[in-house]
Amino acid sequence: MKSKASSPFWMPVYAFLTTIILGGLILKLDVCHPGKPLSLLDAIFTATSAVCVTGLAVVDTGSFFSRTGQTVILTLIQLGGLGIMTYASLVIYLLGKKVSASDRIAVSQTLIHDPSFHLGKFIVGVVTAVLSIELIGAILLYEMDPQGFYPFSAAFHSISAFCNAGFSLYPDSLSTWKEHLGINSIFMTLIILGGLGFYVLTELWGKLLDFIHRKKQPMAAHAVTWQTRIVLETSLFLIIAGAVALFLAENIIPTVLPGIDSSWLVSLFQSVTCRTAGFSSVDISSLTNISLVFMISLMLIGGSPGSCAGGLKTTTFRAWIGFISAKIKGRSQVRVGWYALTEDSINKSLTIMALAGVILGASVILLSITEGANIPQEAARGHFIELVFEAISAFATVGLSTGITQNLSPAGKVIIISLMFVGRLGPVWLLTAINNWQNEPRYKLPEDDLSLS
Repeated sequence: MKSKASSPFWMPVYAFLTTIILGGLILKLDVCHPGKPLSLLDAIFTATSAVCVTGLAVVDTGSFFSRTGQTVILTLIQLGGLGIMTYASLVIYLLGKKVSASDRIAVSQTLIHDPSFHLGKFIVGVVTAVLSIELIGAILLYEMDPQGFYPFSAAFHSISAFCNAGFSLYPDSLSTWKEHLGINSIFMTLIILGGLGFYVLTELWGKLLDFIHRKKQPMAAHAVTWQTRIVLETSLFLIIAGAVALFLAENIIPTVLPGIDSSWLVSLFQSVTCRTAGFSSVDISSLTNISLVFMISLMLIGGSPGSCAGGLKTTTFRAWIGFISAKIKGRSQVRVGWYALTEDSINKSLTIMALAGVILGASVILLSITEGANIPQEAARGHFIELVFEAISAFATVGLSTGITQNLSPAGKVIIISLMFVGRLGPVWLLTAINNWQNEPRYKLPEDDLSLS
């Protein structure tokens, strides 16, 4: 039991828990919010939301917290974005000490799910690239609007966008700039880059450097690897399909998105941000129910493996679509792109979706009890979809809300904290960690078919 508790698969849990607790205790200090009371539960909630790069907030970040408190939140976002284990291993590597195999496995589970890579060089490259992207984003935001994005604000929002955290210093998030093409483009670029996955970013960066230096590579059948192509294709499809769906949903009965130009920009921005970033350029509570349903779907899918984003992941979604397609066509193999998926990949993707469904279903039931068990159906119109939206937003580490976060009961906040924590670690980690505790039986039972229809 002791050896299993110290398994590399549990190291991210200990790292995240420790950081959340320390962050919560620091945010509880008066220096982070002079003269303004903040309960320990709300401090832990804020720290969890920051470390898990979610963005749900029980108080307004810009007006409630001092510059010190905002800096603490920003630090927690940066630590949570790449994963605490990443930075810990980086420090060890830079100090010239050998990184243990357990650290390598733990970090690889967070970044690229491949324990065979060279940890030191990879982490140095990733952290350097991430800080460079965030710096460029901050400079561009400052150049676009020096007043709205003064140096600290520009850095805060650039880091929050790349880490897909969704924290903003403004109570209406980015509504002020909903028609500003430049600001929207910067945020969308940062969000997309942060959600592609570090494996994909590393490969694309290498291809770019080869092109710049005119370095010839051996003849390859494809420009990028299969994994990268699947991630890029699926991400592009979800962005475009989401934008079209939101545009149609809001323009059938024009409410929030007046004008063809601004509405397309808002729809595109919301399609990008609701797959785990959490920024908003419109009031979510004023959107139509059909828009919320589309957004729930996008939030649940989330970003790509080994990224700052949460959700079930684009690759899981693509595997599920491939599985459904194969069954409809009567094919024995599930084809995704150039290859057919292994049975293990198919089983894992289906198990992840089933596990997420159980977790979310139980959470919504509990939230229905804690947030409105005594409210009759006639008076609670629309309340259920708000709870579903909040639960999926927390589990997928998105951070969008219809406005009920600040009004959650203490029990409701605990449920949301738990969802953010499990969602940041990821369904893949949860499944792997659970399997790591199990022992394969030394016997086999006789098999038979079960009638399913």
